[in-house]
Parts: sequence; structure tokens; C-alpha cells
Amino acid sequence: PKMKEERCVQAALLCLGVLCCSQGLAAERPGRARPSLHGHRDRGKEGQVLHRSKRGWVWNQFFVIEEYTGPDPVLVGRLHSDIDSGDGNIKYILSGEGAGIIFVIDDKSGNIHATKTLDREERAQYTLTAQAVDRNTNRPLEPPSEFIVKVQDINDNPPEFLHENYHANVPERSNVGTSVIQVTASDADDPTYGNSAKLVYSILEGQPYFSVEAQTGIIRTALPNMDREAKEEYHVVIQAKDMGGHMGGLSGTTKVTITLTDVNDNPPKFPQSVYQMSVSEAAVPGEEVGRVKAKDPDIGENGLVAYSIIDGDGMDMFEITTDYETQEGVVKLKKTLDYETKKSYSLKVEAANVHIDPKFISNGPFKDTVTVKIAVEDADEPPVFLKPSYIFEVQENAASGTVVGKVHAKDPDAANSAIRYSIDRHTDLERYFVINAEDGNIKTIKTLDREEMAWHNISVFAVEVHKQHQEAKVPVAIKVVDVNDNAPKFAAAYEAFVCENARSNQQFITISADDKDDSANGPRFIFSLPPEIIHNPNFTLRDNRDNTASVLVRRDGFSRQKQDLYLLPIVISDGGVPPLSSTNTLSIRVCGCDGSGSLLSCNAEAYVLNAGLSTGALIAILACIVILLVIVVLFVTLKRQKKEPLIVFEEEDVRENIITYDDEGGGEEDTEAFDIATLQNPDGINGFIPRKDIKPEYQYLPRPGLRPAPNSVDVDDFINTRIQEADNDPTAPPYDSIQIYGYEGRGSVAGSLSSLESATTDSDLDYDYLQNWGPRFKKLADLYGSKDTFDDDS
Repeated sequence: PKMKEERCVQAALLCLGVLCCSQGLAAERPGRARPSLHGHRDRGKEGQVLHRSKRGWVWNQFFVIEEYTGPDPVLVGRLHSDIDSGDGNIKYILSGEGAGIIFVIDDKSGNIHATKTLDREERAQYTLTAQAVDRNTNRPLEPPSEFIVKVQDINDNPPEFLHENYHANVPERSNVGTSVIQVTASDADDPTYGNSAKLVYSILEGQPYFSVEAQTGIIRTALPNMDREAKEEYHVVIQAKDMGGHMGGLSGTTKVTITLTDVNDNPPKFPQSVYQMSVSEAAVPGEEVGRVKAKDPDIGENGLVAYSIIDGDGMDMFEITTDYETQEGVVKLKKTLDYETKKSYSLKVEAANVHIDPKFISNGPFKDTVTVKIAVEDADEPPVFLKPSYIFEVQENAASGTVVGKVHAKDPDAANSAIRYSIDRHTDLERYFVINAEDGNIKTIKTLDREEMAWHNISVFAVEVHKQHQEAKVPVAIKVVDVNDNAPKFAAAYEAFVCENARSNQQFITISADDKDDSANGPRFIFSLPPEIIHNPNFTLRDNRDNTASVLVRRDGFSRQKQDLYLLPIVISDGGVPPLSSTNTLSIRVCGCDGSGSLLSCNAEAYVLNAGLSTGALIAILACIVILLVIVVLFVTLKRQKKEPLIVFEEEDVRENIITYDDEGGGEEDTEAFDIATLQNPDGINGFIPRKDIKPEYQYLPRPGLRPAPNSVDVDDFINTRIQEADNDPTAPPYDSIQIYGYEGRGSVAGSLSSLESATTDSDLDYDYLQNWGPRFKKLADLYGSKDTFDDDS
């Protein structure tokens, strides 16, 4: 009742407001253009001019309705001055926003019209300035004054939402009235005038699941226990209508997509009560046996399920893990199975939600259980050794065939097949051991030496007789037990030095021993001198009882010239059973020492060298001798190389040698073709013709009877002479050599032997330079230099 009273009061006030506005408009329009005149003059009696005080224009706001679509311009209002007598002498001027474009004024009557359709949403008001002036002189008759033209709103804009589509989420099973989202619309009309911008929201689609508040646009849930698993997404249409939602109002709509988010309201459930699985007894731990899955319609973390084994006789043999990608429980083997021992197992597996919502705890326990039965399948298993590894001992130097130990394996299958044994020879390359294939006894086939190898690590195979592919392997470690078979000896190659000026009982070296045997058969060591030299006049031995011994000088003074080296035998015994001993010889060299006992020299020739040259001088003399020998060898080698001939024929076939000289024939004008005089060398008249191909070792003296005549033309005599010279000349080449004489002769009458006989040539070269080469080339100069002459003649 109270709300109804308030609404009635509001409605009454609204009606009164509209009525007042209507009356005000009716009263304004007749007088809105009737301002008072500034400066109006009245004449009083007797022509006295009376002045009235100025008063301002009295304005009211002008109004014009928007979106006017009439055929004529709409009348906005009228301006009129008190001094306007209607004779047309006053001119009305309008200026300001939209003057002359939107608003025009009749300069005589003062009527203002709007020539264009106005839109309040584009511009709500215009400010204009009016003035009355003299039409003839344009003199202002009234001061200018401003007035406002307001555009009156009409409901011409529908509501518009901020977004065309909205998306919202709300948890499933939310209570009625839970806020989902608020949608907002706006109206471009004037919210201060009428109800054009007053909006009311309503729902067109989406009932009965959702509702909307009419004034605020808040969407709320309208039904309880909406289940996402039944329907996840809803489409809602919201309408916003102006004019307060009354008839004739404009409206706009928007779409809202509402998604139900998941909550953990469903427990996991197994689709079946029992799972049957099987696994081979040969399966290794960690191998997958099978999978189980409990279905949970929830999603995300609400649908996470963890699996565990809570009961059953296979809890120690199997385990289960969760595969979070597939939401499955993976049953895996935990320990090795034995079909002969147990053939089946039973497990009770539980699936429970990881995250539980306390709001829905009343829906029941969020977990479920299932029985898993696992059958063990028989498999053909390899033999099994009774021990995972074996360790045996055998004494070194044991006779071949000594039993080291025995390994044993059996077939775990019901067939219990026979087993055969063998040694992996990759682990016993030297073949020290052998194994009995029937009973597994391991024996030695070679003598073992602990000092060479203290442990032998071998591998033994066991295979079934009828199934060779089924085999087992076991490591066997064999320790070689030490026996006292090595006598002690010096720990190092000792060499002792004693000074010539040593004193009695002076210690000059400490020795120790070494034994290859184990510590039980080695130290402690006992040092002593042989019985035959126990009274040695030069040296004595002292056992330090710590596996070392000291050697001492028994007398004063030694001489290198008399004896520079002493050999002292020492007996070393070990503590083994039975004990072993050895005699070791210690070399003691006598040396010269200074007063502090530091060694100077241990050579017996030191006294002789002191009287002669020092060691450095001898080395220098030897170096000089070596250098002289090297110089002599080099000199002899170079001299031998100089005596060798320029051309060596020993390794060549001299018959293939062609010695060529620059011989030139007699030419075309040589009428005496067989003139031997042209081939004779004047130097050969003396009986000796020098060779150019070799260097003779001695001068050859020709015989006088063999000299040819200088001008002889007898070819036969000439050839015979040359043959005798070649036969008797030790420096001449062997027979079958081609002799070509390269002496042209002095002032030869044969002239040139050139075959150039043509007086013409196609060459463009200039051969005039041949004229400058002398008489020998005169023929060539005549042949090639006369080209121009021949050309002229032709």
C-alpha cells in the first residue's frame, strides 16, 4: 500500500509539471517577440523632449521540436521592438550559431523560422544574437542581445546495449537468485524530458531457468539444482524498452550465453563389479598387468580419481598407480610370481575423488570399490641356481684336476628337466678351469699362481637338456690362496758408497726387502750375513727388526788404489711356513770424500788424471781431432768430383749419342762439292783436334806421319787419317759414333748453304738490316733486300 501511494504521488507531480510547461509555452509565444525598446523618446508638452531610462530586452527561451517533417519551415518565434511603428524603417538582424543556415529571420516582421530538420541528439540548443538597426543607415537602434533556441526532444531513439552478445558463467546447482551477470543499455533521448529515456528490462528467452531485474538488468538464476551434466549451456535474450515499458516505447535486445561451471557433485563409479586379469609368471617386476577405470561425469580437478589397493591376498605382489591422462588405474607387478607356488590372486581396489566439495558431502561418499582377480599363467622358465653367486678358494700351485667347488641349478617347472653346465670362455680365456657338465663340479686344468692373478672371475651357464634356449648364468669368484713360494729379495737395486776416510761402526746404507707372497708368508724379514763371512773384516750387518737392515763399516779407512769395489752377500729370510730365504749381493764402491763426508770421486783413475790433463781438456782435444777428420774427408770428396769427365758414358749407350755442331754447307754456288779443304781445321794441321764433348785427362801428341796435307783433296786419305786418329786417341768416343765436324773454315769459298733462293716473298718484313751484317750475310741481303728492285722491274 505504501508503494502504491508513492507511485500515485509521482504520477500526480508528473502531470502537474506537464500542465505547467504547456501553459508556459502558450503564454510565451504571443509575447516572446515583444521586447522593450531602448532609447525610445516621447515629446512632452510645449515641445519638451522627455527621456526615458533604458531597459533591457525581456527574453524567454525559444523551443523547437526535433525531427519536424512538415512541408513549411517551422516558426520558432518572433522578435519585435517597441520602437517599431510598422513603417518598415526598422531592420531585424540575426547572428550566431546556425543563423542564416538553420535559422532565418524576416528582417521586417522579425519572424524566425527553422529551415532544416533538427536532431536533439546531435545538438540540444543554439545560441543566437538579435539586433534592431535603422534600415537606411544600419545604425543600431537597440544594443544586441543573446537568446537560446532549445531543441525539444521526442522519443526517436531505441535503447542500445553495450554489447551485442554477452557470455557469463555460473556454478551448477547454484541457489535461486544467484547473480549471473548485469547487462546495461543506453538511450540517446533526453533523460530529463518525459519518459523517452526511461528503460525497463525484461527476459524474452531463457525462462524458467533465469530472470532479470527490470530496473537494473541483473540476470539471476530462477531454478534450483541446475545440473551441468544434464545441460551445460543456456541462451538468454534480454529486452530493454523505453517509455517506462509502456505501449509505444522503443526497444532493443541482446543475447546472453550462460555456461554452468562444474562442481564436484558426482562420485566416481566403476562400470562393473569384478575385473578379470592374467599375468605370466615370467613377467618382471614393474610390468603392467591390466587397467581399471571408474567413471566420474565431473570434469577438471573435480573429476580426478586416485586408485589404491585396500585389501586382498595380492597386496604384496601387486601395486596400482593412477594414469591422470586417461583417469585409469594401472595394476603392475611388484614382485616375481611363481606359478608352481600360487596360481591366482585377488585385489580390492578403491577409486576416490582427489578434491571433494564440502557443500555436496551429503550426496554420499565420493569413492567406489571393485574386485580385481588376477590369474597367474605358467611359463617355461630357465634354470635357477641355488645361489645368486658363488665364491670358492683354491691354493696356488695346486695340481691339475684339483676340485675348486660345485654349482647347482634346477628347473623350476613341473617337468624338472635335466641340467647341463658350461663355463663362459669369454671369462676364462686362459682356460684355467673346467666344469663337469653333469654335476657342476669345477676343477683346475692349469697350475695357478697367486702372484700373477689372485682372483679368477668366471661365469657358469646352466641350460635345460631338451630346451637349449632356456639358460641361466651365475658369477663364480675363485680366490687363489697364497703359499710361501717366493723368497724375499732386495726391494731395489742397491749400490752403496763408502768413503776412504770412513770410521769404524759408521753406517753408510739402509736396505729393505720385498716378498711377492701374501703378508702371512712375507714379513717379518730377517737379515744376516752368510756363516762363512760372518766375521767379515770390512763390513758388518745390523737387523733393525722393522723389515730393514743397516750396513756398517767394521774398520777405519779404505784405499781406492788397492780395491775400489767390494761385494757383500746378505741373506734375507721371510716369516712364512716353511720360511724361505735368498742371498742378495750388495755392491759397495770406495769413493773419495771431503772432510764433511760428501762424495768427490769414485773412480780409481782419479789420481792419474790429477797429474795430467783434466777431463774437460781431454774432451776438447777429442773434439778438435773429429773436426779435422771431417775437413779432410770433405776435401778428398771434392777433389774426386773435379776429376770426373764432363760427360759420363759408363751408364749410357755411346752409340746413341749424336754430337751436333753448327755446320753450314757451301750453298748453291759450291762447284767443288767434295772439297775436303773446307772441312779441315787449321788447328788440326798441328796434329791435334780438340774435343768439345769431353775433357781429356792428358794431352794427346799425334804422330808426325799422320798429318794430312792442308790442301789435300783425296777423300780416301782423309777418311783413313781420321780413322787412325780415332783408333789411337784414348779420349775419342768408341766406334759406331757419328762424327760431325763443326768447323766451317776461314773465308770459305762455298758461301752460304741456305736454301733461300727465291727473289720474291709474301712477307712484309723489312730485311735491309742484313746489309749491316757483313759479307757473310751478303747473299741474304741481296735476296731479301732487292724486293723493291724486283717490283720496279715488273
